[in-house]
Formats: sequence, structure tokens, C-alpha cells
Amino acid sequence: MTDPMLLSADEAVTPIEAERKLARVLGPGTAVLLVLSCITPASSLFIIVPEVLASQGSGAVLTIIAGILVSVAVCACYAELGTRTASSGGEYAMVAQTLGKAAGWLTFALAAIQLWVIPPIIALGTADYLSDIVHLPRAATGAVVMLISTATAILDVKSNAFVTGIFLGLEIVAAIVVTVLGLTHLHRGPGELISPHVVGAHGLEPFTIAMLVSGLAVGTFVVSGFNTAAYLAEEVIEPRRNVARVIFASLGLGALVILVPTITTVLAVGDVGDLATGNFSEFVHEWGGHGLGVAINVAIAIAILNAVIVMVLQNGRVVFASARDRCWPAVVNETLTRLHPRFGTPWLATLAVGVPGAVLAYAVNIESLLGITSVVLAVMYVMVAIASLKVRRMPATVASWRMPWWPVAPVLVIVAVGYAVFSSARSDLLATAVLVLLALAYYAFYLARRPHDRFVVVDPADEPAEPAVGSA
Repeated sequence: MTDPMLLSADEAVTPIEAERKLARVLGPGTAVLLVLSCITPASSLFIIVPEVLASQGSGAVLTIIAGILVSVAVCACYAELGTRTASSGGEYAMVAQTLGKAAGWLTFALAAIQLWVIPPIIALGTADYLSDIVHLPRAATGAVVMLISTATAILDVKSNAFVTGIFLGLEIVAAIVVTVLGLTHLHRGPGELISPHVVGAHGLEPFTIAMLVSGLAVGTFVVSGFNTAAYLAEEVIEPRRNVARVIFASLGLGALVILVPTITTVLAVGDVGDLATGNFSEFVHEWGGHGLGVAINVAIAIAILNAVIVMVLQNGRVVFASARDRCWPAVVNETLTRLHPRFGTPWLATLAVGVPGAVLAYAVNIESLLGITSVVLAVMYVMVAIASLKVRRMPATVASWRMPWWPVAPVLVIVAVGYAVFSSARSDLLATAVLVLLALAYYAFYLARRPHDRFVVVDPADEPAEPAVGSA
């Protein structure tokens, strides 16, 4: 008997659902553009890295490098599972295949927090970086960015890759400008990177391993976003081969764009103590003048818009996959799996992500939930790592990418990211625990009562590919 936990598309879908399939039209290069746009290296560089610099001083470089190394291990887990289960459901589909339906549903519930919370949080920063040109109400601007992003995300996926690729180019130019300015204003040598310092109670103090560990969660978050490749796997040509390539290429390029300007900035500031109080906008104003500083701020605003577009795009596909996998009452499933008649995109599922996000940005203090989202992200990484440990004990039904030196990567993720989870604020842990209990209650009282008809995870990767006309 076929395992109902993960069925082929032909076995699991109804005739109506069978007509609602996402076309596989993304080549690896185009997919990398979309994933890299979700990592938004410029957004991470100009928004998250200053927070790391403030707490870690010149040791921020080592912290970010450590975060990149942990992310490589996380990528290995995503690549092995993502090439085995190439579904828009992403993490929940991969975990359901290996750890069971209850764990898969719990993973979806965790992912749902990020689907609706992270895009509006990021969108709210747009007005801050446009303030040199025009003063805009922060909440209203965030809501408008959400709506613009939602309208763009409804377009066909290749058009989105084109738009986000242009924005991504502007982001990279901004990062190059910061790098060049830093190189022309160097105040110290590379020894500061090897023996870094941080501002303490008595001035500059040596950077310690304990400080690095305390900043590891944020260091990992700096390059997060590569998991977008798992959400796009259903639209990638030959996903069994290309998903792993997209994941590692996106992480490598994103890490390069973030790390190099960070290094030059640490070596270029007038005093290491300035890292605790300054930001890239101030540094660029000092090194390149007001006009260049304004241009960089505009580039940051563009990076924010770019990130939100890709997040809404990918999150809409997760909602689409959840409806196709029959997670909701029949009328909801039927509605959310409808594809746009012209663009072939899950437009109603995309609206279900973008419109509430606009409301949250406008009417709710959504930034107060940032701590919870970091805990949720860490727990999701741990779930994926546990799944990648178990997957080797299961029969290989398809040819998938296999990580070298298994199980080093998943064990590293469980230890490093698990420590970050238990070091989080108690209120954030409690909120996450409540979410887990609610998710398990929904599973027990609704999904589990009809296991052959509800939450049936579809793996569409073995269907015949759509014609690759015009694909990149």
C-alpha cells in the first residue's frame, strides 16, 4: 500500500487539483537571482550587520563567518532533503516525509509565523531610509510596500526574476561602493580581524569565544533566506539536480556581498569604538559625502522592496502547497489552489499572504514579534537537521543529492542552533510553545481524523516537466 504520508501527484490530487500545477520554468541561474534577492545581501548588510557590529565590535567579522559556516551545514540539510522532496511546501513537506505528518504539520505552523510576520517587519524599514529625500509615515509606507510587493508577486515567476534581478544589481553596486570607500579609508591592518576588540565597561576589551557564541544566532540570521530554493523547487527545471546547486550558490554569493564590505568597514572606521554607535549610512556620509550617503540609503530602500517581493512570492507558494496538500476545509483548499489565468501563479494564495501583511504593517506593532520569529527560525532549522539525520535510514526512492561527511552537518546544526534556541528570551520561548500546542491540537482534532484525505503531502517533482520554452 502506498504510504499516505507522501504521495505522488497523480495519486494524491483530485481532477480539479491536477489542473492547478506550477510550471517548471526556472533554470538554476534564474532561481539563484530569486533566492539571492530573498537573502537580500544589501538589506542584511545595512540593517542587520550594524546590530552585530554594535554588540560584537570588530569581532563581528568572526561572528558572521561562524554564522556562514553554520549556514553551510544548514544548506547541506536543505539540499539533501530538498532534492528528495521538491515541493513548494518547503520545510513542512521535507519533514513530513521523514519524521511523519505530525512533525510536518508542526513545521508548517512554525513557518506560518514567518510567512505573515517577517515581510511586514522588513517593509516598515523603508520610510527610515527614504527620510533624506522625503518624510513618510512609517506604518503607511510599510503597508504600501506590502501591497506593491503583492501585486508584483502575482506576475509570472520569470517576470519576478527579471524585476528582482534588476533590484539585486543595485544592491550589489551599493555593497561595492561601501567596499571601495572602506579600502580608501583604511585605519588599521588585518590583525584586527584576527585579534578583535569590543567596547566594554572599561573601553576596548578583547573579543572572546563567549561573545562569539552569544552572537551566533544573529550571525546565522544575516545570511538566512537560502531556504527560498526549497520553496521554488517545484518550479525549478530538473529539481533533483539543480536545487542543491541553487542553495549553495545563493549562500556563497550572498555571504560574499555581506562579508567583504563588513571587513573593509571594520578596518576603515576612525576608531573601533565607532562600531558600537555608528551605522553604514553614517560611515558612507563621512567617507563619500552627503550625496553618496543619500544614494546608498535609497539603495537600501530598494533592497527592502526587493526582499519583500520575493518573500511574498515564496510565502504565497507555501500557502498554495498547504491547500493542495489538503490542510484546510475543502472550500479553502479549492480557493487557495487557484492559479492566475494569465500568469499561472497562485494569486489568491499570494493575496492571502500580502494583504494581511499590509494590515499588520499599518495597524499592529509587528516589530515586537521579531524575537519570536528568530526562535521559530532556529527551531525550524533544528527540525530540518533532525529530518536529514533520519533520511539516510529510509529507502532511496529517487536520486537525490547526498551531503558529504554525513552526519557532521546536521549534528552541527542541532548543537549550534539548539543552543541559540535555549539562550533566547523566556517570553519568546513561551510564545513558541503556545504556538506548538495550538498546532498539535489542530492536527489531532482535524487532520489526524482523516489521514488518507487530509494533509496528504504531494511531491510533484516526478511529473513530466513543462516545456522549457523561454526558461533561463
